[in-house]
Amino acid sequence: MADQQEKKENSLIPTVTRAEGQSLSEDAVFGELTENGPNYRNVGWLGTSVIMLKTQIGLGVMSMPSAFDALGIVPGIICLCVITGISTWSNYMVGDFKLRHPEVYGIDDIGGLLFGKTGRIVLGTAFVLWCTFVTGSGMLGISIGLNAVSSHATCTAVYIAVAAIIACALGSIQTLGRISWLAWVGLTCLITSILIVTISVGVQDRPAAAPRTGIWVSDYTIVNNPSFSKAATALSTMVFANAGTPAFFSIASEMREPRHYTRSLILCQSIMTVFYIIVGTVIYYYCGSYVISPALGSAGPTIKKVSYGFALPGLFVGTLLFLHLPAKYVFVRILYGSKHLSANTLKHWITWLSCTISVALTAYIIASAIPVFGNLVSLVGALFGTPLCFQPVAGMWFYDNWNQGISKRPPRWIVMVVWCCFVVVAGTFLMIGGTYGSIVSIIEDYKISQGSAAWSCADNSNS
Repeated sequence: MADQQEKKENSLIPTVTRAEGQSLSEDAVFGELTENGPNYRNVGWLGTSVIMLKTQIGLGVMSMPSAFDALGIVPGIICLCVITGISTWSNYMVGDFKLRHPEVYGIDDIGGLLFGKTGRIVLGTAFVLWCTFVTGSGMLGISIGLNAVSSHATCTAVYIAVAAIIACALGSIQTLGRISWLAWVGLTCLITSILIVTISVGVQDRPAAAPRTGIWVSDYTIVNNPSFSKAATALSTMVFANAGTPAFFSIASEMREPRHYTRSLILCQSIMTVFYIIVGTVIYYYCGSYVISPALGSAGPTIKKVSYGFALPGLFVGTLLFLHLPAKYVFVRILYGSKHLSANTLKHWITWLSCTISVALTAYIIASAIPVFGNLVSLVGALFGTPLCFQPVAGMWFYDNWNQGISKRPPRWIVMVVWCCFVVVAGTFLMIGGTYGSIVSIIEDYKISQGSAAWSCADNSNS
């Protein structure tokens, strides 16, 4: 109802009859929108909230219990809240900056404003790689789900290929407005599946990976003492679970009313934070060191089949969304300023499908080459999550506020300068340390498998 009222009162597209092909509106990013092309400005605030939630709640939450296992419950919750707090501020700054600079479409525009052409190229490339790696993680997660539901009915490499084909087909839907209903379905299914596992581990005698005989008591720890690489990997997993920030630029660009961005963000971050803490704490409390990543396999074979059965639609939606976003970014950059950007011409469709297919193919290669779910998630969080979510957003604040306060230096301005410097330092530390820890873990796993894991047919749902 709220979405319908918003559409009626605030739509940028007047509800009057026009001749075919007549202009509907002029957008700072997409140019002239007409009835002969896709409507890129048609996502309401509730639809925006669920798309935000789907970019946040997904693969990351399924690794949260393993992150708590590495750090311990109390440090895990504290670190999660700190990282989520920084992420929430970053996400708020995206909407605030977008209102002042409506021509901004992606994180590369921020790079251009801060560092010129070089900054635009670096951050634009990082954004595409980040989304593509997340897409690859999603394909890997889908293959795990298909293996679990089917009892490994066929080669895992085949399941990854199936995931790539379906995600590419669905990700080729042109606008986020048309994808938003899929996000509702995907989010509902994924939350249901995780709640099933969360409840099941609490009522069962022991987790699936625990010894089958003897008295078993959970070996969870309040405070753990991990190695540097394991701690860094856990923190990177938490960053990955909060790393929707660069995607929020594109999401805000397709809102009907960008002024409602903050209410969408508050709803998203509130639900996400509570959900992460409850799921991570409860599953780790009952499973201890025998928690599995992804966590959906922690409650035994029957519950694993049921939970993955519910989760698969959510995994598909998350994967298609992160395939859609980099493809849309490249598509907009290629056709920016051209009539083909918002018109259903042959060039429009050839360019669009070429972008989605290219992202899908690259993500398929990544998923097949690094087929260890937890390691891939932490690597993506460290290598791309922090330099896209933390440092550039601090730069956005400096861009808009440095000259306003440098002469008078009011207390609030000084506090924000200190805060932004902290965000830059913390982000740099997490990026370097997390990347190191993730690479160490990947090397160790490859030594165990002797390099045979890539493009493997082995069942990956029992790890």
